[in-house]
Amino acid sequence: MSAEQTAPPRKFTFGLLPQIVLAIVLGVLLGTVLPDWATRIFVTFNGLFGQFLGFAIPLIILGLIAPAIADLGRGAGKWLAITAGIAYLSTLIGGFMGYGASMLVLPRVLPEGADSLTNPDEALLTPYFELPIPPLFGVTTAVVLAFVVGIALTAIDGGGLLRGFRELRSLVNWVIAKVIIPLLPLYIFGIFLNMTQGGQVATVILAFLGVVVFVFILTWLMLVLQFVVAGAFVGKNPFSMLATMLPAYATALGTSSSAATIPVTLRQALKNGVSQPVAAFAVPLCATIHLAGSMIKITCFSLAVMMLSGIEIQPGLMVAFIFMLGIMMVAAPGVPGGAIMTAVALLSSMLGFNEAQVGLMIATYIAIDSFGTATNVTGDGAIAAIVDKLVRRSKGQDELAEESAGRAEVEAADALAG
Repeated sequence: MSAEQTAPPRKFTFGLLPQIVLAIVLGVLLGTVLPDWATRIFVTFNGLFGQFLGFAIPLIILGLIAPAIADLGRGAGKWLAITAGIAYLSTLIGGFMGYGASMLVLPRVLPEGADSLTNPDEALLTPYFELPIPPLFGVTTAVVLAFVVGIALTAIDGGGLLRGFRELRSLVNWVIAKVIIPLLPLYIFGIFLNMTQGGQVATVILAFLGVVVFVFILTWLMLVLQFVVAGAFVGKNPFSMLATMLPAYATALGTSSSAATIPVTLRQALKNGVSQPVAAFAVPLCATIHLAGSMIKITCFSLAVMMLSGIEIQPGLMVAFIFMLGIMMVAAPGVPGGAIMTAVALLSSMLGFNEAQVGLMIATYIAIDSFGTATNVTGDGAIAAIVDKLVRRSKGQDELAEESAGRAEVEAADALAG
């Protein structure tokens, strides 16, 4: 019997992105033919699911951020802190790049007169019934509590408490992966179904096609910037370094997972001359905390929604939003759509997005999720190169200090002997 005959059949999987695309297409098509009573069934589900999201989001924030901060404070000492700081700075730069470029470009990309994405109540159908599910605490309370607990766990011997928060993180990741993400296509289907019958879907589709192209270009500009800085810092050709990292980019496009791409990212970082110890440390860490590509997408898409909805864009609020979003991205779970689900709380609380606007953010984000992931992991190679240079420089200084101290001891001994 041949190997082909004995090999088990490959299991077919219908990924999240095809599900989202199918949900949008079906929502647009059926929104023109389904009777109101049928549409209201899905609107009712959306109301219940939205209430569950509102309940779960503060727990997601606490369960992800608190143990993430606690873990960052342990183990690798100053190099852990330096790597995390560089990753956070890169993520912030992505956010501010997205903000500045969006304010310059999006008013020209978005169709004129497209400020009707306000989804007024009179244009949308209402659910058959509502079931309020109040959260245990608010979003701001969750963020402050997560910081207090996370920082405290780095300073005290709270082994049992830390294990408890790590288990809460596992629980939160399970809820996201097994409950929220699987129900997202149905949720988005209901949103587009309701918006189609409200007559707003054509504006949304035309507007976001241009935004998607704009964001894709911006992610590549971010990669060029990252490697120009890294190349200048380590004294290598930045474009050669970027070309070496392209296999990681291609792998992330196919997997949409930073974690699954770690072996390839690690191999390509080594080919760029990063030392084995630094690569083995920095690449897995950055796969978790460095999300510059995701930051660009969320910032640009949120600004597009605000412009389409006629929401006033306040510079001070956007700056605060980007700083907070950068922190949220550090704790984002490594599942498809995890970054946008982590950001939902800020979109609602800080920017005032309603259910339909949050749904649009989720749909458009997931539509090009793999491009953001590819940008994240490719940039990890630039950060690893910078950290490696800093480590080598530090070791060189330490060796010089040891030699200097040795000479001083010899001179002192000679003086005493004389």
